[in-house]
Amino acid sequence: MKVRYDPVGDVLYIEVAHEKAAETVELDEDLLIDYDERGNIVGIEVWRAREVLLGEMLKRIKELGLKFETAEVEG
Repeated sequence: MKVRYDPVGDVLYIEVAHEKAAETVELDEDLLIDYDERGNIVGIEVWRAREVLLGEMLKRIKELGLKFETAEVEG
C-alpha cells in the first residue's frame, strides 16, 4: 500500500494494489474509487482531503461522546 498526498491540490491517493485501474467510480464529489478489471479496489482518491478526513474524524469523535479540544492548524 502506498499513500501519496498533494498539498497544493489537497488530494490524497491511497494505492491499495499495484494494478492498473480499469474503472473509476465517483462515490461523491470528494471520493473516487479505482477498480481493476476483476472489480477489486486498487485505489482511493480523496479530494479536499484535509477538510473531508478531519471533518469525518471530528464527527466520529462527537458521535462517540469523547471530549476534545481544537486548535487552529496552519498550512
